[in-house]
Amino acid sequence: MTIADRARVDLREVLRTTCAASPVEAIDVMADGLATLTGATYVEFLITNITHRAVVRFAGSAANAARVQQEDGTVPVVPLRGTVYDQVLRRQQTVRMEEGGGERILVPVTETGDALGVIDLPRGADAVDFADIAAVAEALARIVIASRRHSDLMDWAQDTSPFSLAAEIQRRLLPGSYTCETARFTVAGWLEPANAVGGDTFDYSLDRNNLHLSVTDAVGNDVNAALLASVLLGSLRNSRRRGADLAGQARTANDALAAHAQVGQFVTGQLARVDLHTGTMTFVNAGHPFPYRVRGGQVSEIELDIDMPFGLYPGRDLQLRRLQLRPGDRIVLVTDGMLERNAEDLDLPGMLRREADTHPRELVYELAETVLHATGGALDDDATVLCLDWRGGPDEPDRPDREE
Repeated sequence: MTIADRARVDLREVLRTTCAASPVEAIDVMADGLATLTGATYVEFLITNITHRAVVRFAGSAANAARVQQEDGTVPVVPLRGTVYDQVLRRQQTVRMEEGGGERILVPVTETGDALGVIDLPRGADAVDFADIAAVAEALARIVIASRRHSDLMDWAQDTSPFSLAAEIQRRLLPGSYTCETARFTVAGWLEPANAVGGDTFDYSLDRNNLHLSVTDAVGNDVNAALLASVLLGSLRNSRRRGADLAGQARTANDALAAHAQVGQFVTGQLARVDLHTGTMTFVNAGHPFPYRVRGGQVSEIELDIDMPFGLYPGRDLQLRRLQLRPGDRIVLVTDGMLERNAEDLDLPGMLRREADTHPRELVYELAETVLHATGGALDDDATVLCLDWRGGPDEPDRPDREE
């Protein structure tokens, strides 16, 4: 048996042992197994925190928690900007560095485009060469996703600052992964909360034939806004899962909000559905800012027919607008927090033009950073962005510029 074959046998043993561990300790079990397998002095998993502006050393077992915790019992938080961890996550590349007579390997942990963290693996100079660390990173990403279903430890590690009740409700409305990457598209979203939560949400869902998207903004602040967002988004998901088309989802959500909201309460929103075979994108615009399209280096607003916001009057149908996507198109949906008065120095179209080649996952982070800088860190309203990059479907029409 060659060294490579032996390494793969050992790798299977590491994965088997990890799968047999409890969800709380599975990550530590995998890290210990990887250290033994590669001759590393230790292996750490650093999970991105909720802001994606820092990483935190994760500890599932009591022994590992005791090792990584500081004297005051807290876990060290490492700001990302300018660090090698930032380089690994942004470029999605493994970094190898000489260190102490050996080497140190940093590997991105990513699942379907969603950057979850970094494996930090220092090895001695005499360590057996091992080429399958990337396979461990892929397996670890799935273990992180699975473990989150059974424990709050992941959330505890990511929540490096206290959350208000409104922020907790709002956060639970967002999709479990902020990025999804496939052969036909990449979609990524980001929500930057205001000082008082403004009730924004973004959502996406993929089925066999369609990609469903939404960006919404509930009137008001704090818990009341979060509750309005809960009713609207809950209705959209419920009708979507029962097979309703986009018009049916919009109509049902409007009626649900009208039934449960007080007079004067409403939610603006943009709903969209992309046919994954033809590239046809269908929109509903309920009192919301226009989306942007980046095509061939040019940025333009997609001027949609505007209906009244959700929840004002029951029993009404909302208008549909269809747009034919071309391969290479980028569609960006925003809430008005990205356009608010104290962010007037933010040239959003100009930034979309300059960052046309930036990965959607990085673009939405950069837009949030830019609006924070423009407002001096004092957002009056939530700022939310959802970015779709379209690569093309198998049944697109011969005239991709055709619109309805």
